[in-house]
Amino acid sequence: MRSRIIFLPGLLCDGSVFEPQIRALSRFADVLVADFSDLDSIEGMAAHALALVEGPITLIGFSMGGRAALEAYRQVPGRISYLCLMDTGAVPAREHEAETRGVLQKLAREEGMKALATKWLPPMLHIDRETEPGLVEPLVAMVERASVAQHDRQIKALLKRPDARPVLPSIACPTLVMVGRQDRWATLAQHEEMAAAIPGAELAVIEDAGHFVSVERPEAVTAALMAWLGFGQSQREGSAA
Repeated sequence: MRSRIIFLPGLLCDGSVFEPQIRALSRFADVLVADFSDLDSIEGMAAHALALVEGPITLIGFSMGGRAALEAYRQVPGRISYLCLMDTGAVPAREHEAETRGVLQKLAREEGMKALATKWLPPMLHIDRETEPGLVEPLVAMVERASVAQHDRQIKALLKRPDARPVLPSIACPTLVMVGRQDRWATLAQHEEMAAAIPGAELAVIEDAGHFVSVERPEAVTAALMAWLGFGQSQREGSAA
């Protein structure tokens, strides 16, 4: 039986942010993308991802999806065979985070999702790539595919996210912690701390990339995932669960 990989997307994201990785990994495994658009809690997102298939799975969680991946491990650790935490974090909501996110919620409600995308996306990218049309335009289109209600639900989930730091030392499966070196939202330093707290974790730093690392540096991210899972090398189908 082919192994199963589930991508867990970030805030307002869908499978488009993983397209190059999905194409590459689909040669060796069955690949799914969780849909968090109707969910308003990290716990619910984790449960949804776990319910997509039965048996052992690889979870690759980006940003908000990384928090859901950690919660999925907390809920059913025995089912997670491989875990990738990509440009994410483990701490609960920070002081004043509700106010900061509330400004963007107000913008979306009053001016729409394109206005939100125009304000929110640039700081999520490498500072030298904030206005690059080939990168920015597909991300804006993705945000416009989402709704104000979806944004509100997912912000609720993030503001009520559990503290995942106690989970980190308990993780026993192979774990890859990945981050863009120039991520201004989820910094390299916090990923170094997460990797240090997870027994045996590998840290992959993607150069010249901000928060949207899988889109900004798709080849590097794909190569890191393929190497970590052993695909295209000595292992073939079934080498990752």
